[in-house]
Amino acid sequence: MARKKFNVISHYYNNYSLWSMFKTKNLSPQKLAGFTALVVSIVIALGGLVVSNDWKIAAGAFLLTFLVSYYLYLYTLQNFIYRKIKLIYKFIYQTKASKREEFFNKNILPLKTIEEVSEDVEKWASQKKEELENLKRNEEFRKEFLLNLSHELKTPIFAVQGYIHTLLDGALEDPGVNRLFLKNATKNIDRLCRLLDDLDEISKLESGEMTVNTEDFVIQDLLKDVFDTLSLKANTKGIKFSIKKGCEQPIHVLADKEKIRQVLINLVDNSIKYGKQDGHTIASIYNMDGKRVLIEISDDGIGMAEEHLPRVFERFYRTDRARSRDIGGTGLGLAIVKHIVEAHDQSITVRSKPEIGSTFGFTLGSGRGEF
Repeated sequence: MARKKFNVISHYYNNYSLWSMFKTKNLSPQKLAGFTALVVSIVIALGGLVVSNDWKIAAGAFLLTFLVSYYLYLYTLQNFIYRKIKLIYKFIYQTKASKREEFFNKNILPLKTIEEVSEDVEKWASQKKEELENLKRNEEFRKEFLLNLSHELKTPIFAVQGYIHTLLDGALEDPGVNRLFLKNATKNIDRLCRLLDDLDEISKLESGEMTVNTEDFVIQDLLKDVFDTLSLKANTKGIKFSIKKGCEQPIHVLADKEKIRQVLINLVDNSIKYGKQDGHTIASIYNMDGKRVLIEISDDGIGMAEEHLPRVFERFYRTDRARSRDIGGTGLGLAIVKHIVEAHDQSITVRSKPEIGSTFGFTLGSGRGEF
């Protein structure tokens, strides 16, 4: 019982006593004006009592001083300090005041403490700082993207230009080189067309124009089709395709079959490009939680250093520009893969180590065969 009484007294003291006015979080304009007026009134009343030795005069002086001081301080605070604060809020929100904002400025703002205003300003400053950092990052990314795009476009265009000028300067009449030069020019034109097609596709993916038409299918069957499609290219390097032991049992997924075919073709094609001679590309399929299926494409090729892994899905990012360009490709394949997977509300990851190989894994929703 005594403890309960102590808690009640403590609660009253902390929340309703005059001492609560000293708490900085409680210093609204009304409280600040009231406290200041109270102090001034007490001082003047005591002075009047000492001079006149009449408590009625002292009480009158106290009351009059308190009322005059209170309204004077309140007027000063609200019409000077809070006018400045109102300007701060206008600067923060940078909008013409609506009826709701006018109500806020007239009724809510004057009740805010200086600390609350400070918190609002700090929050606004933090948001602006984050926005500026994002803008800087986006600007750097934009500059890098334009630089890479310019380089990717220049390479085939200058190559075609060189071959055509050489042919026009007399090589057209030389049967030993004319067909070779035309063939090389055609290769670079095809490369340029692939680049433009990939740019168009990634633009559609980013803008959300490309729809995802899901269907139920067995992922192993699609993998075998992709392996058959790229078998001739793999044979040139002696690379063997296989599905990991224990992953042969058919697993159904719910996804856009043709889009996932494109994902697998990109990943398997990369495993060939960066795989070693007589190497292996292995596909693994795992039923994760009854709701998702994990598909991994692994190779034992040149691999990548750890610092490259966070950026491999960026447009035109190459771990070794000279070597990658010699191998071929537009530099957009993995960016397209990432967008397709994310369009399915799924995720893609990569693990890699130099001279050991790389593993790309992505998830898909389980099909009817998994319920």
